[in-house]
Amino acid sequence: MIDAESLSSREGERLQKVLAAAGVASRRVAEDWIAQGRVRVNGEFVLEPGRRVRPSDELEVDGIVVQIDPTRRYVLLNKPVGFVSSLADEAGRPDLRKFTDAYPERLFNVGRLDAHTSGLLLLTNDGGLANVLAHPSFGVSKTYIAKVSGTVSAQTIARLTTGIELEDGPIAADRARALGNASPPSDGPASLVEITLHSGRNRIVRRMLDAVGHPVINLVRRQFGPLTLGSLPLGSTRDLTRDEVGALLTIARDATASSALLSSAHLPSTEEPATEDGPE
Repeated sequence: MIDAESLSSREGERLQKVLAAAGVASRRVAEDWIAQGRVRVNGEFVLEPGRRVRPSDELEVDGIVVQIDPTRRYVLLNKPVGFVSSLADEAGRPDLRKFTDAYPERLFNVGRLDAHTSGLLLLTNDGGLANVLAHPSFGVSKTYIAKVSGTVSAQTIARLTTGIELEDGPIAADRARALGNASPPSDGPASLVEITLHSGRNRIVRRMLDAVGHPVINLVRRQFGPLTLGSLPLGSTRDLTRDEVGALLTIARDATASSALLSSAHLPSTEEPATEDGPE
């Protein structure tokens, strides 16, 4: 366990000790990695194990960011239908406090899922990471499985990936595939469709499928960036693994660097309205 008090001292802690406390490797192995040039601090390679670091420093091993701030928490929630993506709902509907109140940290959601959509939602107290991941210009990919009315053809899948026109402009899925027939509702056949996209536009998956003639019966988000829902039961939470946290922090670092490069070159971003799966 990383000692927050010692890490936050003016001098910081020795690099190899911090890496060991973060669970990345033993001190001896960490020293070997440092000598091999596999460790960077704030973007610079460090070859001497005596380097001292603080919680505000960014550490990388083999290009993957290591979280060394023990006050940060990252939780994956399998959100059930019926819960709004908010910590307080003016209409009195069930909200995320049912899940966040189980943790001592003040957690908040990264992005949104509408009340009728279930699945993967990230909760954290890392505001910097949340801002990057939720911002549509950074284009974090999301994968959904939708149960839709009707039988989905190969031509429909092609339309989803080549692009369709909606009232707020054209949109194309990054990937889409039909998963076969689903248990039909009482009024006809139904199919399962997997769709991956990075757009953050309002209720975009539902609107795309409706536009190709297959209204959504239910919708589940299975993946968000490097995170997958796996077998986590509906309504349950779990802490992210060290590797999952590292993958998210690395995405955030790369996205921030890319944004800074675009700004310095005065290039426009491809920004869309900042919603995940739309307002409630």
